[in-house]
Amino acid sequence: MDYEFLPFSRPSISEAAIQDVVACLKSGWITTGPRVAQFTDALKEYFNAPHVLPLMSATTGLHLALLAMHLEPGDEVITTPLTFAATLNTIVLAGGKPVLVDIDPHTLNMDLNLLEAAITHRTRVIIPVHFAGLPVDLDLLYDIAHQHGIRILEDAAHAMGSAYKGKRIGSGGDTQVFSFHPNKNMTTGEGGCVVTRDQEMADQIARLRFHGVDRQAWNRYGKSGTQDYEIVLPGYKSNMMDIQAAIGIHQLNELTGFITRRNELAKRYQEALADWPQWSLPGTPAYEHLHSWHIYTPLIQEDSARMNRDEFMQAMKEKNIGTGLHYRAVHLYPYYRQAFGFKLGDFPQAEEVCERIVSLPLFPSMTDADHDRVLDVMYTIFN
Repeated sequence: MDYEFLPFSRPSISEAAIQDVVACLKSGWITTGPRVAQFTDALKEYFNAPHVLPLMSATTGLHLALLAMHLEPGDEVITTPLTFAATLNTIVLAGGKPVLVDIDPHTLNMDLNLLEAAITHRTRVIIPVHFAGLPVDLDLLYDIAHQHGIRILEDAAHAMGSAYKGKRIGSGGDTQVFSFHPNKNMTTGEGGCVVTRDQEMADQIARLRFHGVDRQAWNRYGKSGTQDYEIVLPGYKSNMMDIQAAIGIHQLNELTGFITRRNELAKRYQEALADWPQWSLPGTPAYEHLHSWHIYTPLIQEDSARMNRDEFMQAMKEKNIGTGLHYRAVHLYPYYRQAFGFKLGDFPQAEEVCERIVSLPLFPSMTDADHDRVLDVMYTIFN
């Protein structure tokens, strides 16, 4: 039987969301407007947070949050080498110096046992990444940060819907940045948001995201709006559109169901692959948590599989099944080698994982039959 291509990820967008986008387009108000305001209020309620700022991307969220922290030349920002390049790029663009801490190979999150050794008098911020939606041990992380007077900016791009010890990621702590990219746990097409309990940071990001305007200006062309505003700093153009928010409003309502299905599919993989010698499976930390399973990322065992990761991905593609690579070790990209002197061997755990990691198909609309097909194809490839 010839099967259609099964991607490693696919967004689930309801007919109601599609119709709301159509209504938005017909309304004549498609940029930042009433739907963004509605989405903002819904996110505040979801996180029980005083300040939520929807933006055009999570990358923008990291960048503006770092700019709001007023980094000085030479200020250091600690993060992990197992992340998308945006995490490090935004540190550099905000004027900071990225400092990396190797990962725990069990959780693929930053190894907090190595964190204090990386802290210096120039350390200003720590950016943990909740990899694949598995929360970092936040109690330990914040204890270390508070001891040294360092701020925390959580890269929660993978973690919409995740929870740590019964509390949603984003419902406490310092500041978090979430992604609404199409392959994330919920989507607005492109998009993201910053969640913070820092009034000054929220005010600064609000100005930075829209040209440095000093007040809400989205309705200035409406009957109740005003043209009276001031430019108080040179800002960016990073605001979310109503078209995006129209999708996000519905996605947020469906998020719990999305996370439930992601957990079901991840559990299916964990149980089905438990005895396969070709795989090392994602680990589970002892502390209480809810994993959102943005991606499912086992590590291939090359000797047992008799192939490397790239050969496996190509074999899956030839069988019409997509996979993903999340991620290459970011410190080994040419820019970071040249600009900061990173080299092979600096972070051996991350380097080992990044040679073997692969993202298998996982998304809410994936059926049990789809899942069985992935397993069947893998069995055929290995046998």
